[in-house]
Amino acid sequence: MTFETTLSDDVLALSDRRSYIELNARARAQQLLDHGTFRELLGPFDRMESPWLPMQGIVTQSDDGCVVAKGKIDGQPAVVIAMEGKFQGGSIGEVCGMKMAEAFRLARLDNEKGIPTRAVLSLESGGVRLQEANMGELVIAEIYAEMIALRKHIPLIVVITGPTGCFGGMSLAAGLASYVVMTRQARLSMNGPEVIELEAGQDEFVASDKPFVWGVNGGAQRFATDFADVLLEDDADAVTRAVIELFRKGQPAQLRTDKYELFIKRLKFLDPAKQWVAEDIRNAWKAVAK
Repeated sequence: MTFETTLSDDVLALSDRRSYIELNARARAQQLLDHGTFRELLGPFDRMESPWLPMQGIVTQSDDGCVVAKGKIDGQPAVVIAMEGKFQGGSIGEVCGMKMAEAFRLARLDNEKGIPTRAVLSLESGGVRLQEANMGELVIAEIYAEMIALRKHIPLIVVITGPTGCFGGMSLAAGLASYVVMTRQARLSMNGPEVIELEAGQDEFVASDKPFVWGVNGGAQRFATDFADVLLEDDADAVTRAVIELFRKGQPAQLRTDKYELFIKRLKFLDPAKQWVAEDIRNAWKAVAK
């Protein structure tokens, strides 16, 4: 007697996927660049470690949790910046922040010289690194300034996939991008669930209620409420294809930061006294015309 197992097309398709979420920062940068073009700048052997963490007994990392790589995307010059969420929660300190700001600056200078260099930021970040006091806050201002200057020349793409999510100062960086790509597993918000619960209590936000958390700031909800432009399953090749297609598309008709009047109208439409669920927020957002 023989037994035959038939796998559905959905299961077979799932088995063919390679997870982008499970890749570390260096592998994510390699994934986004054309095969064979990856060249890391200020890599581990350059020993760009934070001088502030050892003072507090915190083990440093030789690239400070930020990978910067040059190469090509769809045959065009590109720089990819990838944050490592497993190091200090992907937080922004002086060294990794300056690596990011300088990478954007060099890409801007290339574009000003007539070399159309593309830029992608793969974010896994809990925000500013509080262990470094104001250093992270200061460098974030430089990151924002360079992002705004660069996006005048070429689309700037942010990719957020999980599991760390994108919070704090880097959530604002996502808002400055030309396009935001997210997976369902990703989260995007100014404040993390645990922070909100700690400050406002469980009457405001229950961080352990995962369906509620993802219903508020998960990838599907952010896509439905116009904070993300592309929603994907966790598939490394699908992320790469989405980035290529967005660059081919060119600049959006209107940047998200130019839609502030729309977002203000939508916020005014929401009643803070009401207990909102994910579907309510989506319907309220749609009620205010674009």
